[in-house]
Amino acid sequence: MLRMRDDMGRDVILIREPRRIVSLVPSDTYNLFALGAGERLVGRTRYCVEPGDAVASVPEVGGTKDVDPDAVSALGPDLVLANQEENARGPLEELARRGFPILVSFPCRFADGVAHLARLARTLGLARSPAAARVVAEGHALVRPDREVDAERARYPRAFVPVWKDPLMTMNQDAFASDLLLQAGAANAFADRERQYPLAADLGRRSPIGADRAAGRDRRYPRVTEAELVERAPDLVLLPDEPYEFGEEDVAWMRGLDVPAARRGAIRLVSGRDLFWYGARAIEALPRLRAIVAELAA
Repeated sequence: MLRMRDDMGRDVILIREPRRIVSLVPSDTYNLFALGAGERLVGRTRYCVEPGDAVASVPEVGGTKDVDPDAVSALGPDLVLANQEENARGPLEELARRGFPILVSFPCRFADGVAHLARLARTLGLARSPAAARVVAEGHALVRPDREVDAERARYPRAFVPVWKDPLMTMNQDAFASDLLLQAGAANAFADRERQYPLAADLGRRSPIGADRAAGRDRRYPRVTEAELVERAPDLVLLPDEPYEFGEEDVAWMRGLDVPAARRGAIRLVSGRDLFWYGARAIEALPRLRAIVAELAA
C-alpha cells in the first residue's frame, strides 16, 4: 500500500503500484513518458499532445475542462492525474465519488514542478530507475536557491509575458511561469499585480469588490490595459503560442508601443509549453529560456 499527499493536502492511497493511468494534464502526460512509464497511459485529454507519436493512439476522454467521467471509468484506471488549475472540479468530484484515486497537482514554482516529478516517480515505483532518477536529478540541479535569486533580482531585466490578448491578460508572481522567468534570469514586470473583481475593477474603471467577497478567487491572472503595460516599461517581451497563440502581428503591435523592449528589439515569440508545462518539459525548457533572456538582455 502506498500513501501520498497531493497538492490539495489530500491523502491519496493506492493499494498497489499503478499500471493503468489516465492523465488529465498535458504536463503530466509528458512527465509519464519522461519517467519511462508511457506504456501505463491508457487515457488522456485532447490537449495531451506530447510526445506526439507516442500519444496519438491513446484514447481521449475530453478536454481538460470537460473531462467525460464515463469515458474515464470505461478505461478502468488505477490512478488519475489531475491539476487544480487546469481541470474543472465537477468531473473530478464525480470520479472521486466513483472511487478512482486522483492525484491533484498544483505547482506554482519551478522547484514545485521538480518535486511533483519526483513524487510521481515514487508513486510509479520508479524512484530507483536510472532514467527517472536522471531527469529528477537534472531538475534539482537547475533550481537556483531563493537567496541567490533574491540577491540578483534587482539586476534582472523586466519581462512581460501575456497569456491572452482580448482581453489582454498576464500573470503575477504566484503563477508557475513567473517563477520560471526568475529561474531564467528575468523578473516579471507584473509580479505584484493581482487580479481584481469585477472586470471593470481589473481595468481600473471602478472599485473592486471587498476582500471578503473576493476570498478564494484566483487572482494570479490580471487583465491589464495597454496604458498599464507602457507604464510598467518591460525590458523584454516573450509572446507564447499557448494558451493564446500570439504571432507576428502581435510582435508588430508590441514594436509599436513606447516601451524599452520595443526600442531595443527585445521581443520574441516563444513556446507556451516551455513556459507553462511543469516538470520534465520545464526542465528541458529552462536552459532554452535562459539563453533567450540572455540574448534579449544583451
